[in-house]
Amino acid sequence: MSGRNGAAPAGRREDDEAPAKTQSPRGGDLRAQSRPAAGPGRRLGPIVPASSVSGTTLVMVIAIMTYLAGLTVGGVDLVRATADDWARDIVRETTIQIRPAEGRDMDASVARVSEIARGTRGVSEVRPYSKAETARLLEPWLGSGLSFDDLPIPRLVVLKLSDATQFDAVAMQAKLEREAPGATLDDHRRFLDRLVAMARTIVWLGVGVLALMLAATVLSVVFATRGAMAGNRDIVQVLHFVGARDGYIAGQFQRRFLRLGLKGGCAGGAAAIATFLTAGLMADQGVGTAAVDQVDALFGRFEVGASAYAGVLSIVLIIAALTSITSRVTVYRTLRAMG
Repeated sequence: MSGRNGAAPAGRREDDEAPAKTQSPRGGDLRAQSRPAAGPGRRLGPIVPASSVSGTTLVMVIAIMTYLAGLTVGGVDLVRATADDWARDIVRETTIQIRPAEGRDMDASVARVSEIARGTRGVSEVRPYSKAETARLLEPWLGSGLSFDDLPIPRLVVLKLSDATQFDAVAMQAKLEREAPGATLDDHRRFLDRLVAMARTIVWLGVGVLALMLAATVLSVVFATRGAMAGNRDIVQVLHFVGARDGYIAGQFQRRFLRLGLKGGCAGGAAAIATFLTAGLMADQGVGTAAVDQVDALFGRFEVGASAYAGVLSIVLIIAALTSITSRVTVYRTLRAMG
């Protein structure tokens, strides 16, 4: 009996001192078998959800910012191209204005001025405007049926300048004062200076608007990244404290926000390009109407160049890159604040 009594406690002690792991009928540790297999075919789920309300809102914000930035780029390019066309036209031509006076024969004065201009170096073509042509120039502002007897309207002689020979405007003005009283030379220099200043101002305003839009996009991405990290704070903290590298966590957010930036940027860029094409089509269909003719007279033909489309594509890529970089920097700063 003593042997039996002594054997039983010994058996219990062996059970108590056994390792705390459970063997399956086939052998092996059940806890190890319960862990998910980390094989090459298994993919871990993303830290940031694929779709969320904040992600959809961020896509809409990026699309709107890209659209407005694209319109700004197109408008600046259109103004710049128009200013360049005006500058080329102004440099290549000049105008002689003949003011009417009592007892002055305007037709004879126009003929004399044209003769003087043809004999001047640097002038390749002389075109005097007739009464009918001058009336058509003033028709949009003064109406049709204009009578030169009622208004002291000056006559114009347009000079096309040669690219090969230098034109001396000072000598031309002195010759007109001697031989054609009442005629003055307008080389458009003052207008050209104002035009260049206006074009530069518009370009810098466009650059300022683009900078503000990019800054607003960066701030939106910062808030969206912080919101995504707050919504997944438990997962991020666990990964952070068990030793996951900050680069891994930041890369998860960066890839997610890069996709959001590309999605919103492509939507906004496509909308901007569609707006350019629609505006050009409407301008082509409205040729001959009073409104389109006045716009063409002031700004030239509405035509967005290839540089504007290239600018829109650049804006899309820049915004996507800013979205990605901003999210990564924000995640790094938040992780450093945690630990």
